[in-house]
Amino acid sequence: MYVAVKGGERAIEQSWDLLAKARRGDTSIPALTVTQIREQMRLAVARVMSEGALYDETLAALAIKQAAGDLVEAIFLLRAYRTTLPRLGTTTPINTAAMRLSRRISATFKDVPGGQLLGATYDYTQRLLDFALLAEGEAATAPLAGEVREHNDDASDAGDAPDAGDATGIPPLPPIDTTPRVTDILGRDGLLESLRANDLDPEPHDLVHTPLFTPASRTARLQNLARGDEGFLLALGYSTQRGYGNDHPFAGEIRIGHVAIEIEPEELGFPIDIGEIAVTECQMVTQFGGNQDVPPQFTQGYGLAFGHNERKALAMSLVDRALRTQELGDAITSPAQQQEFVLYHSDNVEASGFVQHLKLPHYVDFQAELELVRRLRAEHAAKYGAQTADADRAGEDASTATQDKQEAA
Repeated sequence: MYVAVKGGERAIEQSWDLLAKARRGDTSIPALTVTQIREQMRLAVARVMSEGALYDETLAALAIKQAAGDLVEAIFLLRAYRTTLPRLGTTTPINTAAMRLSRRISATFKDVPGGQLLGATYDYTQRLLDFALLAEGEAATAPLAGEVREHNDDASDAGDAPDAGDATGIPPLPPIDTTPRVTDILGRDGLLESLRANDLDPEPHDLVHTPLFTPASRTARLQNLARGDEGFLLALGYSTQRGYGNDHPFAGEIRIGHVAIEIEPEELGFPIDIGEIAVTECQMVTQFGGNQDVPPQFTQGYGLAFGHNERKALAMSLVDRALRTQELGDAITSPAQQQEFVLYHSDNVEASGFVQHLKLPHYVDFQAELELVRRLRAEHAAKYGAQTADADRAGEDASTATQDKQEAA
């Protein structure tokens, strides 16, 4: 974030004290704890972790508390802390097909292998204020693991047992067999482009150690979008649906759950499981008319975010597909398809810094521009002032002549 503060040290220190008091609010009301934020504001925590690029629920909750609920400020706090951490190693690619699912839906097929799992969602709630939540000491609610799974004939009941869940609000389920993706069905029939990684692929771009340049590889774009501002990506994704782009997508699959994290130490030579994280994954499919080299098929857009972060994953997958326009042979006609516009403006930490730095002192710059405007006005008056005066006198003479004629008549 761009920061430029000069002078006023005492005033700044006093503003910190006022900020702490404003954050605390009425001291007669119990203070909001980090644990409460982590447990009860899981969607906000998920967003801060994703855009802060650091998976730590407690630190994300702390940032939200410190920022008094300003999520962009909380993201900045977490991102800044992340820069102080050493990189101890690199994990192997996560296998989302082996995800312990708490939610899994498809808008393309009703009956899918493994069944559809509704999970905890606002999709079917009425958008009405629940005034019962105003009551102190609300009655305990059932654990979030009371999900409903729609099975097809081949689906198993394994993994339906309730569990108390964790800080993400996503209930962990017993390990289950790999659940095939919906996109695997289309790929099996040759109807979907193949994007499988292989040994010939280059190393993924690393935005932490390598600056972003356009045109960017897809790995660089996905990293950028993964920590991009949800609202910005949502607006761009919405624009593609309204006709600013040639995308008419379907949500092939959205799945939420826990995935194992593995590393492969050099001294061992094989991967070991070091824990798991909660993620949201979205695979969007879009019709593609084909060309001379590629037959008509479906193409893909991809989104992945920490925790329960469904709207972000959806928006990310829409924008990812839009950014692939040129490589698929289509013309770039809309903002969401322009790499430089999207990638350089999606980071809310950088955007917030350049917008909010306008509040800081710019006395010298303004005085320079003030003197420039005064000099330009003086030059304008010297150049055009005489012409303006002659025009004014000519107008007065014409008005006087007209008045004399009217009086004579």
